[in-house]
Amino acid sequence: MFKEKILAKKNWANYKIVMKRKLYNDLMEWKVSMSRKPLLVKGARQVGKSYLLKEFGKREFPCCHVFNFEQDKRLNQIFKPDLLPHRIISELSIYSEKKININNDLVIFDEIQECPEAITSLKYFYEDMQNLTLCCAGSLIGVKMSSGSFPVGKVNFLNLYPMSFDEFLIASNDKISLELFNTALTGDLQSDIAHAKLWDRLKEYYMTGGMPKVVSSYLLNRESRLEAMNNARTIQQELLEGYFKDFAKHSGKINSLHIVSVLENIPIQLSNNINGSVKRYRFKKVISHKKSFSDLQGPIDWLINAGLIIKVKICNRAELPLETFCKNNIFKLFIFDIGLLGAMLDLPPKAIISQDFGIAKGYFAENYVAQEFLAAGISNLYSWSERNSEIEFLRVGDENIIPVEVKSGTRTQAKSLGQFIKKYSPVKAITLTGRPLNKAPGLKVTNYPLYLAGKILQSSLIFASFFITLF
Repeated sequence: MFKEKILAKKNWANYKIVMKRKLYNDLMEWKVSMSRKPLLVKGARQVGKSYLLKEFGKREFPCCHVFNFEQDKRLNQIFKPDLLPHRIISELSIYSEKKININNDLVIFDEIQECPEAITSLKYFYEDMQNLTLCCAGSLIGVKMSSGSFPVGKVNFLNLYPMSFDEFLIASNDKISLELFNTALTGDLQSDIAHAKLWDRLKEYYMTGGMPKVVSSYLLNRESRLEAMNNARTIQQELLEGYFKDFAKHSGKINSLHIVSVLENIPIQLSNNINGSVKRYRFKKVISHKKSFSDLQGPIDWLINAGLIIKVKICNRAELPLETFCKNNIFKLFIFDIGLLGAMLDLPPKAIISQDFGIAKGYFAENYVAQEFLAAGISNLYSWSERNSEIEFLRVGDENIIPVEVKSGTRTQAKSLGQFIKKYSPVKAITLTGRPLNKAPGLKVTNYPLYLAGKILQSSLIFASFFITLF
């Protein structure tokens, strides 16, 4: 997975914050691809889509033209008469009073979900104006568009998620921790002191999560840690309020109440998992007078399409293809950002960092791993449950299924993993725990510390040397 590095600088000090996102080099590869199509960058609101595309345009093109369909509703009228690309570009040039050079410039359609006709027009931009470099950012594509109006096969996609743990490490400007993280897999064993250093940073990440505004605020104010944590929590609450307003705006009053009920119930169900793996999502007592999957499927799908929750399918057998052994109404649900999970449960930031929030913190670890797997590029997540045994995640390797067991602490019992190995004889197995790395040769089960969850699924860590100054 390619990376970008973003530098942020305070106006009032020489202190620098270094941030890194994963998609910059993916954008560069897309730019020079011979099979390039209009690009749609998807993701939940406030994960940094618009900013990333604007910086890409500013640094890689002679001129960048940004059209925001949410900020300026008049733009929609340009797409009403027809969807002819040459006419649309001509009128956009007139409207912005800037000539668009279709051979050299970048055009960005921001908040494109607010103009369905603009989404449909991407088909014709691909067919009739392939020399134009066209990027789009959208937050609610899945809930705004019908299947009939979406340009299937005419668009490239990239997904942007909250900042992952390794991105957080670069943002923290902790060179020692970053070096320890980047070299963690070069040996078979890890020292206790190196592990303790990274484990402390992971607990910080548990509190902030990966929303860029939250991370930036926390790091810019960390001279006073208490103030930094309080500011981070305030921003998290503001983000949640913004999401709730989106529900009413895009789904109607009654539907929005159901969506809110489902979203608020997920942290409650997660926190009820005191021992062992997170259990399947339960439909009863979430919405009044509704108790089945069919009753809640609409709100659940809405939240998944909006990028606000993570769905992990539960397999009742660990055989290929995994999808065959999953049922539509049996799955786990997680919050898309671990920092927002803590805010929704009203867990004090200090309690999260100290891990002093009861014995139920295992669900935090599992939510974190699900988030890291998505950021590492895994689109479909699976777990396993058979009789009284459960494995938190299954990964498909080279024609093999790899069990991944997640434990939040250092005292770990692998009874379920033992049952899985006995029944399915996997080539290898993975545990993600609070213990240091141990991947000594000859061991079937390799233990990785939780903070390496995203790293172990990448064949290499190649970071782009791209820097952006944030003020």
